[in-house]
Amino acid sequence: MPSGASLPPLAVRMRPRSLEEVRGQSDVLRPGSPLRRLIEGSGGSAGALSAIIWGPPGTGKTTLAHLVATAADRRFVELSAVTAGVKDVRTVMDQAARERDMYDRQTVLFLDEIHRFTKAQQDALLPGVETRQVILVAATTENPSFSIIAPLLSRSMLITLTSLSDEEVADVLASAIGDERGLAGEYALADDATEHLVRISGGDARRALTALEAAAGVAQDGIPAGADLDGPVEITLAHTEQAVAFASVRYDKTGDQHYDVASALIKSMRGSDVDAALHYLARMLEAGEDPRFIARRIVIAASEDVGMGDPTALQTAVAAMHAVAQIGMPEARIILAQAVVHNALAPKSNAAYVGINEAIADIRAGRGGAVPPALRGSGYAGATRLGHGDGYVYAHTEPDGVAQQDYLPDDLQGKTDYYRPTDRGFEERLGPRWEWLKSRIRRS
Repeated sequence: MPSGASLPPLAVRMRPRSLEEVRGQSDVLRPGSPLRRLIEGSGGSAGALSAIIWGPPGTGKTTLAHLVATAADRRFVELSAVTAGVKDVRTVMDQAARERDMYDRQTVLFLDEIHRFTKAQQDALLPGVETRQVILVAATTENPSFSIIAPLLSRSMLITLTSLSDEEVADVLASAIGDERGLAGEYALADDATEHLVRISGGDARRALTALEAAAGVAQDGIPAGADLDGPVEITLAHTEQAVAFASVRYDKTGDQHYDVASALIKSMRGSDVDAALHYLARMLEAGEDPRFIARRIVIAASEDVGMGDPTALQTAVAAMHAVAQIGMPEARIILAQAVVHNALAPKSNAAYVGINEAIADIRAGRGGAVPPALRGSGYAGATRLGHGDGYVYAHTEPDGVAQQDYLPDDLQGKTDYYRPTDRGFEERLGPRWEWLKSRIRRS
């Protein structure tokens, strides 16, 4: 392993130097795509548009910005919106003007975390972008529609990056093991250690490389002093677990375990075991499961298993689903936990679930005749002549707001009882009311 106090981190050393070394993002880097043309300098300076690159961490935003600069021999300047201000931006613009006028050389300004810039700070970028004094390549992990001013968006290409696949992350790790810039073949990575690093990376190449570098350090420290090594040092699963302080979770996001653990979460909530439900939630999160997938399952359970036993469980679950999409991990774990606890502790009723299934079964069996004439639409020419709406009783005109009326088709009258409330939770109050309503609505 290369050593030295001033050695850059592995993720920096392994940054791709050419398009051929970039992993993932095949769609935005396809031949002829706007980003590829920008990197290759196609169209000359007149065709060089600025770009907003939006994507999760570790997907190559900084790498692509460097390639935009180096592939066409442009000057590269990097600023971070966390520390830079309007003065820094104007300094870059002035220097870019000199480079253009004196050396006919374009300047690429890479602005990381542009969403942290205020509206006024983003406004300062507009003149340089408008005149193509600089090629702005701005990176953000937040939705540009909400975090970047419209005039800047309209003057730039919007490039959306996606998380790397498991195979692409594994490829990044394999390259780092053998490449002279990386670990130079001095280490060997065990298969289960690779799987663990891929799993905890969450599609983030930088996180995977940082964890690999830490695991290599743990493996190196475990070698006895003076030991005579024959071959590369093996990095084991234990080394990776110790390095990243995460236990390896037995979980395959695309195989049986994905469905087994998701099923166990749902059944634990249905069975009202909060501890078990939180265990399976933690298991899914630690394995790198998409928190949005988990949130959707919780929403379904809130209707299927809790239903009208506690109608507020669905409100909590839906709110959690939207919050998770906006916030992301690691904070999303707290929101998901609240929704899981609510579902697990709530009184249970599947009456609505059973009711809709039975109604659909009747429809598929051909039951359910014509809509009663009184219920048919009467708001169009000729409807009255057809008798549509005749005999309809407007419920609000009745003393208790309930009208005696045939709502079901004739062949289902007196034969249908889809909704059967339980005596649990809020639904305990609905049972007597539904019986009273039926006695008032139905003629027999």
